[in-house]
Amino acid sequence: MKTILLLPSVSIQNANALSSACTIGFPAMTAWLGAVHALQRKLNQDGFDELRFERIGVACHELDLQVYKGRGDFVYSIIGRGSPLEKDGSRSAFIEEARCHITVSLLIECEELPFDEHEFLDILSLHLHQLKLAGGDILAFQPPELIKLHDDYAHRKLMRRLMPAYVIVERRDLMIASMQKGKNAIDALLDYLTIQHRSERSEQGGVEWIKKRQLYGNIVPISTGFYGISSLGRAENQRDKSTPHRFAESMVTLGEFIHPYRIDKIDNMLWHYHADLQHDLYLCRQNS
Repeated sequence: MKTILLLPSVSIQNANALSSACTIGFPAMTAWLGAVHALQRKLNQDGFDELRFERIGVACHELDLQVYKGRGDFVYSIIGRGSPLEKDGSRSAFIEEARCHITVSLLIECEELPFDEHEFLDILSLHLHQLKLAGGDILAFQPPELIKLHDDYAHRKLMRRLMPAYVIVERRDLMIASMQKGKNAIDALLDYLTIQHRSERSEQGGVEWIKKRQLYGNIVPISTGFYGISSLGRAENQRDKSTPHRFAESMVTLGEFIHPYRIDKIDNMLWHYHADLQHDLYLCRQNS
């Protein structure tokens, strides 16, 4: 039996939508797992020493990407936030930040729960008001709940609670299948993201345009961790002097947004940390 902490309908403003160096949209999985880990550490300091948040699931109810496309524009532009003016009245230099307003429900698998659940939920709610999620500010949320998944009925009831929403799952299997056929990683990624427009002559002699994708569904690129590109060592003025430092770059793979009613087992939507030190990989992976 699993114990799931449900944080329903968490409304976040100005979340980080630049999930990697080459993708924009849904925040990286490292952002969600990092926020839940920070919440666990705050609760550990409040006396819940043995509490552990091991795995999480993310269900997206609404996402408003802060971009703009004017008349005649070919691409979208990022809507930036106004920076304070310099002393001479000129605008200060700034780096554009991709932002989104997003509403999600988080499912957190708990271990070593405290005995007094009411006290735990009250303290948890206080910390949520002070926490940042994916770099954004939490504006509102519904009361957190602890749910016991002891049979299939409880699982289906929980999935219905998430509707309407889309659950993010990993589709790394699609990239693996393409790379086993000899394609490199970027071609394997683009094969499932590109939309091909082809013209065919109809029986009446006209021309018909056909829009085609390799696989239909809400297939998107997602950032799921980091790949170390330098050896472990020390850096000047590093934040944590007790932990070795290394440079890393984002790992991007394929993901899919599916409806919660398609999740037959809770493990198929839960993410957890996975460190493959032999290959210098620091990843977020799913239980399945």
